[in-house]
Amino acid sequence: MRTVLIIDDNPAVGEALSLALSLHEIRPLIALTPEQGLAMLESERADVVIQDMNFTADTTSGEEGIALFRAIRQRHTDLPVILLTAWTHLETAVELVKAGASDYLAKPWDDAKLLTTVENLLELSESTREVTRTRNERRRRREDLQRRYELDSLVFASEGMARTLELACQVARSDVPVLITGPNGAGKERIAAIVHANSAAKRGAFIAVNCGALPGELIEAELFGADAGAYTGANKAREGRFELADGGTLFLDEIGNLPLSGQVKLLRVLETGQFERLGSGRTRQVKVRVLSATNADLKAMIRAGTFREDLYYRLNVIEVNLPPLSDRVDDILPLAEHFLDGRAELGDAARDALLSYPWPGNVRELKNAIERAALLASDGRISPEQLNLPQVAPTVVRNLDEPSRESVEAALEKAGGVVSRAAQALGLSRQALYRRMERYGLAQVQV
Repeated sequence: MRTVLIIDDNPAVGEALSLALSLHEIRPLIALTPEQGLAMLESERADVVIQDMNFTADTTSGEEGIALFRAIRQRHTDLPVILLTAWTHLETAVELVKAGASDYLAKPWDDAKLLTTVENLLELSESTREVTRTRNERRRRREDLQRRYELDSLVFASEGMARTLELACQVARSDVPVLITGPNGAGKERIAAIVHANSAAKRGAFIAVNCGALPGELIEAELFGADAGAYTGANKAREGRFELADGGTLFLDEIGNLPLSGQVKLLRVLETGQFERLGSGRTRQVKVRVLSATNADLKAMIRAGTFREDLYYRLNVIEVNLPPLSDRVDDILPLAEHFLDGRAELGDAARDALLSYPWPGNVRELKNAIERAALLASDGRISPEQLNLPQVAPTVVRNLDEPSRESVEAALEKAGGVVSRAAQALGLSRQALYRRMERYGLAQVQV
């Protein structure tokens, strides 16, 4: 049941508030001193606190109330607190609201306004608890993944990346080929390395080759090796990547660039573990775990006759899809901080710019932007100009903790200036919304 804790030294105040709350199916708890109130918060769950500002006779400074509020905030960071007093100056209450209090009401209070405020805060409290619960679940999931698997110090916070990593680590223990799909710059090679690190072949070599970075006539020599004289400039025999990866993992990036002749040989290796070097008739045997990656539409290439269908199904026993960075908004700021490595600090406007940009180049583009900004931030604080991001309309869903100025203004307007309602719509606590209002220089609404 929804519960409100009333902390006031006047029993009549507690009784009056209890009656008003009970009529609206809200369970009241009453404490007559700050000490009783703090003790009750440790033994009972309260969704909202209504606290007096003065507890000693002939005291009107509000210092006792300030001390109580700070004690509550220290122990219960997100608990909504309503300040209630007949004496404290409005300026003091407003300062506490900026510091995290949810609202301020003067004695004698208006029952309708108080109940509306309490109802709004109860709804916001429920929303905050749900957000906190979701975050805690995500944190526990990340910690569980990091405990169970070797993740190569990969930085991530998004649910999408957690799902990708969990699938990658689950399939790592089998010997089946894995196809990693996703856009350029998203980190497909990192995923391949994590699959290798959690596989039975982890003690063997991890050999990577970019099929898109080599001329077509050299790809086969790279993969399968070549005897002396096999092609112009081949003065001596050389091992191919399959031989180098024997007993380990071979990662074939941009597999869609492999020519058809190479595809035939690759299919044979996958099926038998056997191949011949270019210019050689001797069959060689290897045991290699093959991982491949592409940003191409291999099914469209099959229809066009440029990629073998039998090879596609041999490579794609398990597909691990790596989402673009624009779908992993929660990863942007942690990655940016990781790339900065303490060399500079991201200003609020720079954070907004990072979250608003769609990152067509994904993690690689983010890293480059941060490296550039870190070099230019002579005062140690990065601005949007130093990130040098192209001006584009925001196309990503923003993190609820970082709403734009426009979003805050729209929410306040829709809520008729009621901060608690606007905060609920944005998925923020009231104090978090006040901090953003101050950051964006928005006029203070009536509290």
